[in-house]
Amino acid sequence: MSGSTHPDSAAHRPRPSRTRLLAGAVALVTAATGALTALAPAAPAEAVVLPNGFKSVGYMPSWAGNVNSVQYGKLTHINYAFVLPNANGTLRPVENPSKLSQLVSLGRANNVKVSIAIGGWNDGDDSAFEALASSAGTRTTFVNSVVGFVNQYGLDGVDMDWEYPDPGTSANNFTLLMQQLSNALRPQGKLLTAAVVSEGNTAGGVQPAVFGYVDWLNIMAYDGGSPHANYDWSINSVNFWKSRGLPAGKAVLGVPFYSRPGYYTYANLVAMDPANANRDCTTVGGTQQCYNGLPTVRRKTQWALANAGGMMNWELSQDTNNATSLVSAIYDTVMGGTPPPGGRTGRITGIAGKCVDVASAGTANGTAVQLWTCNGTNAQTWTVGTDGTLRALGKCADVASGSTANGALVQLWDCNGTGAQVWQAQSNGTLRNPQSNRCLDARDNSSADGTRLQIWDCFAGANQRWVLPS
Repeated sequence: MSGSTHPDSAAHRPRPSRTRLLAGAVALVTAATGALTALAPAAPAEAVVLPNGFKSVGYMPSWAGNVNSVQYGKLTHINYAFVLPNANGTLRPVENPSKLSQLVSLGRANNVKVSIAIGGWNDGDDSAFEALASSAGTRTTFVNSVVGFVNQYGLDGVDMDWEYPDPGTSANNFTLLMQQLSNALRPQGKLLTAAVVSEGNTAGGVQPAVFGYVDWLNIMAYDGGSPHANYDWSINSVNFWKSRGLPAGKAVLGVPFYSRPGYYTYANLVAMDPANANRDCTTVGGTQQCYNGLPTVRRKTQWALANAGGMMNWELSQDTNNATSLVSAIYDTVMGGTPPPGGRTGRITGIAGKCVDVASAGTANGTAVQLWTCNGTNAQTWTVGTDGTLRALGKCADVASGSTANGALVQLWDCNGTGAQVWQAQSNGTLRNPQSNRCLDARDNSSADGTRLQIWDCFAGANQRWVLPS
């Protein structure tokens, strides 16, 4: 991780933004940390802000951002970045220690867990990690130093950001180091996580054995893809780690709060033009800057709800603190995933005010569900079930054959309690089918009479927003 980003293996070069941000900062000096001390019993490691153990993790850099501006009520975990190691296993002094202490205090008051992130991009210099991990003696010194630091600041855990152990000997040493850290921290209720590269050969420096030593991995699914951190590339990054054996619940999807190639913060981009909040690319000074706007962050969060263990961002100081906030978008997407209130009967309207309609008022299994001009007939009268179903003419709106693919058609079918017949109302007006993690969608963005309804990746366009019976 660097001053503005977490670079992956495709970007092993110094970050100009880090250089600018740290210019004039107090130089870090070598200092030994005290010996291992006993850890006091800790509270359970999981915060309880979000349902089903879903995590929303944000990084707070030591050199930017105000801890009083953090939206604590919408996060579960915060990592303070960074403290650097020495080659002998000790830690250098942390930058802005009073800021860290204040962050811990505010986190504790708001039930948010705070960890220290160790390492970061550091202009591509990981020589201290290579040295300290290479022998049992310096590994032990490092673990003792880390535990002492956690105790000193009352932290909830440690996020290891060695960027990056190489496959081979370095990877073997990293595994041994993580095993020893896990044995020292996790039995005491402390978290152990790690930030990892998005994909590629460098990922081989994190062996699958590490998966058992961590609570989760923060997957840096940014600084790659064209355009930057696009949806498909980012999802493929998480699936790459899952294919190596990482459990879904330990896969946390990282999103950027900044652009490439210019490293403009999301907040700055929105300040330039409020419409940028709903874009992924914009032109600044003649150069296209690409990032993740609200629709993409919501869409990634919806995917993570069904396929991963949480969302992570780099970093909190780059977000807005209003209705365009990306932290809020993650939180609202997670909290909006509840069945619509049951027992209400009436019409469901969508694009251009058209009604959800059963073709020709048919009651045979497989009858098309479509858009039609509202006419007040029973074919357009729907009851929202307490079980998340949408019922008309005694049957349920159903995804054909229980498919989870884009373009699977919605039909009328005998109500059978399967996931193909469950719809969750989201805060952005969409109706999500949790089995597929896709949304009810008017085909081809059409509002013509007879337009078929289908499921499609959620993006909250006009053809995916619905008004339920009131």
